[in-house]
Amino acid sequence: MEDYLVIVESPAKAKTIKKYLGKKYDVKASMGHVRDLPKSQIGVDIERQFEPKYITIRGKGPVLKELKDAAKKVKKVYLAADPDREGEAIAWHLAHGLNIDQNSDCRVVFNEITKDAVKDAFKQPRPINMDLVDAQQARRVLDRLVGYKISPILWKKVKKGLSAGRVQSVALRLIVEREQEIQQFKPEEYWKIKAVFKEDGESFEAHFYGKEGTKIDLKNKQEVDEILKQLNGDEFVVSTVQRKERKRNPALPFTTSSLQQEAARKLNFRARKTMMVAQQLYEGVEIGKETVGLITYMRTDSTRISDTAVQETKEYIEKQFGNQFVPKGKKQTKQGKNTQDAHEAIRPTSTLRDPNTVKKYLSRDQFRLYKLIWERLVASQMAPAILDTMSVDLVNNGIMFRATGSAIKFPGFMKVYVEGSDDNKKEENRLLPDLTENSQVTAENIEPTQHFTQPPPRYTEARLVRTMEELGIGRPSTYAPTLDTIQRRNYVKLEDRRFVPTELGKIVLDSLTEFFNEIIDVDFTAKMENNLDEIEEGKQNWIKVIEEFYGDFEKKLEVAEEEMKEIEIKDEPAGEDCEKCGHEMVIKMGRFGKFMACSNFPNCRNTKPILKNIGVTCPSCHKGEIVERKSKKGRIFYGCNRYPECEFLSWDKPINRTCPKCSEMLVEKKSKNKKQIKCTSCDYKEEI
Repeated sequence: MEDYLVIVESPAKAKTIKKYLGKKYDVKASMGHVRDLPKSQIGVDIERQFEPKYITIRGKGPVLKELKDAAKKVKKVYLAADPDREGEAIAWHLAHGLNIDQNSDCRVVFNEITKDAVKDAFKQPRPINMDLVDAQQARRVLDRLVGYKISPILWKKVKKGLSAGRVQSVALRLIVEREQEIQQFKPEEYWKIKAVFKEDGESFEAHFYGKEGTKIDLKNKQEVDEILKQLNGDEFVVSTVQRKERKRNPALPFTTSSLQQEAARKLNFRARKTMMVAQQLYEGVEIGKETVGLITYMRTDSTRISDTAVQETKEYIEKQFGNQFVPKGKKQTKQGKNTQDAHEAIRPTSTLRDPNTVKKYLSRDQFRLYKLIWERLVASQMAPAILDTMSVDLVNNGIMFRATGSAIKFPGFMKVYVEGSDDNKKEENRLLPDLTENSQVTAENIEPTQHFTQPPPRYTEARLVRTMEELGIGRPSTYAPTLDTIQRRNYVKLEDRRFVPTELGKIVLDSLTEFFNEIIDVDFTAKMENNLDEIEEGKQNWIKVIEEFYGDFEKKLEVAEEEMKEIEIKDEPAGEDCEKCGHEMVIKMGRFGKFMACSNFPNCRNTKPILKNIGVTCPSCHKGEIVERKSKKGRIFYGCNRYPECEFLSWDKPINRTCPKCSEMLVEKKSKNKKQIKCTSCDYKEEI
């Protein structure tokens, strides 16, 4: 018979830990929370200091009974849920359900699931940390009060099924306000002048800088023509040559936010997928005959790593790349103003377990994410890269052009990893010819080009997560669920992987802004997150924080209930009649977006997808038109409007011309950094 019972959240984690602890330990999974607030009611007793009313979650009765039965058979029960607020709350709920003294040494935490870390954790059990539990309860109660008090008003005044959330509404606000900026943006004209020079058979580019050493911005063609008139022939004098050596430091190890951003840039992972795969790597993977947790805990806002990990990584770097790649002195880790620093950064549990040695044991997604985490950690502990940079000023009759170039003198960390960019800018490694001051060069071509300023870009998931982190909205555990919620509510949609607010999202935000502006204010939400952090640190009482919030909130609810106008969201006419009953078809909003439905519902239940014609004749049947469709998962594909008579299908967008080589269909293909037009039959392609 086992002497001890260990309770974790998931079966995968249970399986890994059981192998480390041996025969005296029985390890079972609670499958997450066993108690929560009821879904059918607010579940918070406002009159009794906001006391939460917890119930056993539906379907968790048998799980709780199994855990109770197992607890009766052992000397001691250890609660080993994840090492964060949510994990502490799960442990507290289990302690209540199993009649365990929360002040006894029943709580065990570990930041990584490796044999040594787990065994060390069981040597130092502790009581349940009620400050962590109170911080989680405060967030849960706050979100309940906002959601369950505002949502019924939206149901009544706008549309059934709507919801409002404390953090999700602020995220929606950011997206809507960015869309307003884009709509109101007025492009401004500006010009550039590029010159191509040749020196010793090598061409290089320079761009107009200014006049007599003063920088000038060109705003119209007239100004460009004036500059070009002042040029005296094609001969330029090299007035200055500056050579510098520049250091470039590696990115810090991953936090939850930076991992989600980089996985989006480099792997095309959504935030939710990143966290799901990271959870698998953390909980343990079968490596040969051993189950190993491959990464440390994935919900963290710290870039700190342990001295042991630093030493192991530096020894690996020296062995693999040489002593020159090991930095001199201790590397500093920079922490943001909102950092809690409760855990280390996200890193491999062992640097010696390089991606290629474990590849055969991992799924494709697990391998790609593990490789990203491993490379980021190793690069963060490597020496800076050293770049040779060169800047050259070329003058003709007082008109100055400037050329810049750079080359990698020493790759340093870049040998392993270079951080991605939201703008998909390519790394340039271009050195200029060996020019000397007062020498002359000839311009082969001088070409002015017109440009217009661009509006701020729509948010990608990565950019929105970064913005939320910078503004102090949400915490590592909330980013992915928040983005998921606003999409499921149909407040926003993704177009080309960028967030666009729907009409419904704008209407909901307008209503919230009018009556609850402070509650969905960025600064207010950030302040509330700081309050939650202070509750966790034992600096504030959670009930007082809620009381302070609720006093003003209650007044706003009363005003909204009385003064918010009812908004009727009318069905938009589709411009065609129902082929089954002759009534007008209307456009409705469904789970997967807009669709057409008969206005004679429920007497007629005819529905049709809304098809967007792209102006291309079907290459298969030559009768129908190619239309844009959406899969159930929201992915765009292209098919013939005569389906099912014609079953033509393409994930790539066909274009309205044929291949010049073989006359077959051309399609537009997208990758992370570029668009190409490719032939579906031969090797013809062209860059866009």
